Amino acid sequence: MLITTTNSLEGKTIETYHGIVSGEAIMGANIVRDIFATVTDIVGGRSAAYEDKLAEGRKIAIEEMTERARAIGANAVIGVDLDFETVREGMMMCIATGTAVTIR
Repeated sequence: MLITTTNSLEGKTIETYHGIVSGEAIMGANIVRDIFATVTDIVGGRSAAYEDKLAEGRKIAIEEMTERARAIGANAVIGVDLDFETVREGMMMCIATGTAVTIR
């Protein structure tokens, strides 16, 4: 399955547009991670705990979107967009959306 953020694929022909597919992941953060992130915010630097959680959410959302595309007969997803949101305190959401297509 080819996944791309572009709307066209150089050297490939899009034969069928199957429609929009998406995948979602809602991830909870825990109190220990929050405490370490707060310390990191105060002293500066990057929060590896939150970066790991964001990467996990992105991976799950893309996998779910890919499975939905495969289920409707697509072999690629183009125009993929990733959105990250805070649902509520301690909850993060990642949504992957794209157009499922069949390429040749």
